[in-house]
Parts: sequence; C-alpha cells; structure tokens
Amino acid sequence: MATFAPRLLAWHRQCGRHDLPWQNTRDAYRIWLSEIMLQQTQVDTVIPYYARFLAAFPDIASLAAAPVDAVMGLWSGLGYYARARNLHACAQRVVSEHGGVFPATAEQIATLPGIGRSTAAAIAAFSQGERVAILDGNVKRVLCRAFGVEGFPGSAPVEKQLWALAEALLPEAQIGNYIQAQMDLGATVCTRGTPKCAACPLAEDCVARLSDRIASLPMPRPRKRPPLRQARLAIIRRGDEVLLERRPPKGIWGGLLVLPEIGEAATADWLAAQFDTPALSISTGEVLRHTFTHFVLDITPEHIALAAEARPQLSDAQQWLPLSDIADAALPAPVRSLLSR
Repeated sequence: MATFAPRLLAWHRQCGRHDLPWQNTRDAYRIWLSEIMLQQTQVDTVIPYYARFLAAFPDIASLAAAPVDAVMGLWSGLGYYARARNLHACAQRVVSEHGGVFPATAEQIATLPGIGRSTAAAIAAFSQGERVAILDGNVKRVLCRAFGVEGFPGSAPVEKQLWALAEALLPEAQIGNYIQAQMDLGATVCTRGTPKCAACPLAEDCVARLSDRIASLPMPRPRKRPPLRQARLAIIRRGDEVLLERRPPKGIWGGLLVLPEIGEAATADWLAAQFDTPALSISTGEVLRHTFTHFVLDITPEHIALAAEARPQLSDAQQWLPLSDIADAALPAPVRSLLSR
C-alpha cells in the first residue's frame, strides 16, 4: 500500500505515455472530450475522431451551438451513440448554467449529462489537480490483480471495495500524473489478454502473479449467451438516392439515420402499405451480423428499386439522402456497411 503510488509514478516517468493529443493541457473541454471518447474505445481508434471533433468544434461554445445532427455525423462509426447525445447535452448545460466554463470539482462535474463518478474524477484531476480517485476498466484490472480482489468488478459489492482501495492508494501530490500512470499501466502492461509482467513495477508483490491467477483476475461477468434477434431492413433506392429515417433520441441507434424496418410482412406488401408505390425490382441481400452489448442482430437487407419519378409520401422522420452524402451522414456502423456494399 505504501509503495504503490511511488512505484507507479516512477514507472510512468520512464515508460508512460506523454504525447497523446489530449495530454499536456489543463483545458477541461479537451480533457472531457477525450475521456468520453475513450470510454470502451481504444486509443488508436479515438485519435482521428478527436482531431476531427476539435477541428469542427474547437471549444465548448461551438459544440453547444452545433446542430445535434452535425455532432452525430462526426461520431458515426465510434459506437455507443448515447455518448454523443450526452456530449451535446452536456456542452449546452455547461454553456447555459456555467457560463461555458466546466465546474471545478469532480462532485459538480458528475452532475452533468453523460459523466459518471470516474470520468468526473479524471477531468477534475487532470484539469484542476483535485485529489480524487478514478475507477475505469484499466484501473479495476490493475487493482484486482495487484491486490487479489475476488469477484466480478462490475458488481456493487466488489466495486465498492475497489473504490475504497483506489481512494486509500492516492498520493498526496502529482495526482494528474498518478491517474495517467494507472491508465497507462492497465492499457499497455497489465492488459487483459497478455500482460507484460516482466515490465510491471508492481510485479514483485502482485497477488495475481504470485498465486498464478493472472488469467482469472479480474473475474469475468457471469456469462449468458446473448440472444439472437432478426431484422429486415429496406434499402429503398430512387435513382442516386436512398431512403433513411431518423431514430428517436433514446434507444438503439438513438438520433441516427437508419434504414426502414420491414417487420414480418412480404416486402412488396409492406412497400404498398407504407408508401402506396410499386417497385421496379425487389431482391434480398446477404445477411449482415452485428453484435451489440446485450444481443446479436442478424440483418437481412431487402433491396427495393423505385422509378426515378416515384414520389412516395414520407413521414416527418424520413428523408431521401443522395448516395454521395453517405460518407458524412450520421449512420450506425451496420447501416453504413450495408450501404457501402
């Protein structure tokens, strides 16, 4: 316990990451943006998205003033789209209630949309130097292995135990460096699959290493086979346009443009009932499997070609989108994949 933080800080000075795009700044906006993007997403994936976001929205005022469609479009492909909706809502809250300046403490930051306890602590530690603990996935893995913490770390009792441990280990100073050291150790050394124990500053006392439980700690979530669901999506083309519809703000693919779902009806009958228009041709495409967090979805695309002069009645949520604009549209990854075929 007494040497945990000093060893981590010494290791980080020599071996940690010091040149990521969101490091070496006290700008809470840039730190917040990176922390939200890095939730459940690898650093290499985040870097180009982070750069594009800053180019489009260089400060929190520009993000708050942007249409939500523009935010969703830049987020397209990064996944977990509630993060983007909360990002926009959070920016608007900071502008309207805090004069465009992030609150100074982790407790205040955690009241904003889309920001949990650990993310709020990271923002406050990096931007203000506040002495607060974080508990993201990397830190949970390091603590479970180093101290031999049993049980699934996502369960309430184990998480409570890990929070108490994380707070007890905090050094008196260099909080930002210490928080980054924890993240870096979990991301680059104490990795999930093939940890590099020979390079770890904690290896000498690591309970998981000494008891030969590296592969079993942290303990996994009790496994259930995710259910398999089916969906038939209509790719309706009229010349060089495709028909898309906006999803409701909440739920799967909330706020994004998606292909209409056909349901159980025959494709021709569904088309006639929905749009009162005949098709030039109808064909069924290859099934695309997409895995969500809690279920697997098999998508069967139904290709429908309409005459160039067809003018079906659309709902307020539906629109024709030129195929040339697909690259910049706010589409979920599987819809983009279907259209790219």
